[in-house]
Amino acid sequence: MANDDAEVLALVGPRLRELRRKRGTTLARLADTTGISVSTLSRLESGERKPTLELLLPLARAHQVPLDELVGAPEVGDPRVRLKPVQRHGATIMALTHNPGGVQAFKMIVPPERCEPDLRTHEGYEWLYVLAGELRLVLADHDLVMKAGEAAEFDTRLPHWFGSTGTAPVEVLSLFGPQGERIHVRAQPRRAAE
Repeated sequence: MANDDAEVLALVGPRLRELRRKRGTTLARLADTTGISVSTLSRLESGERKPTLELLLPLARAHQVPLDELVGAPEVGDPRVRLKPVQRHGATIMALTHNPGGVQAFKMIVPPERCEPDLRTHEGYEWLYVLAGELRLVLADHDLVMKAGEAAEFDTRLPHWFGSTGTAPVEVLSLFGPQGERIHVRAQPRRAAE
């Protein structure tokens, strides 16, 4: 990482020189605008002086460019999550994590047509949170209807099925641990007012 930083800093001087020349500005004129001495500007451009924030900020203002452009900061990637929905058992499923072997998170949209129970068992532990609509959960001898804001967790070795109540789609957030790990939700304890 230190080598990368040194390379970035080494390119600042030539970048400053090129920017000044493209704008047709002399070192003396730039010194007047920024308050930085001609000798310091010259040493910055030649790489004899390391760039500091105190020197780069007035130069960025004088050249009317973002500071990132002076130092050649890498472009920030697109922060949006690109979900790739898949269809399984009549539901639309979007993986929110890619953690093979560990706890995985999914958002599911279950259509109203998926309303007939088909109980299954498998290794694992599941946590469900209803985002919208009503979810029907059949778990062993229990037949429950869960509304938005309600959550359930269960061992998937018990016969289970979940789907719509048949009236409308339901949106569900699911956390699944394939090795049977329970999902532990922890919150920081509040500190007493000091």
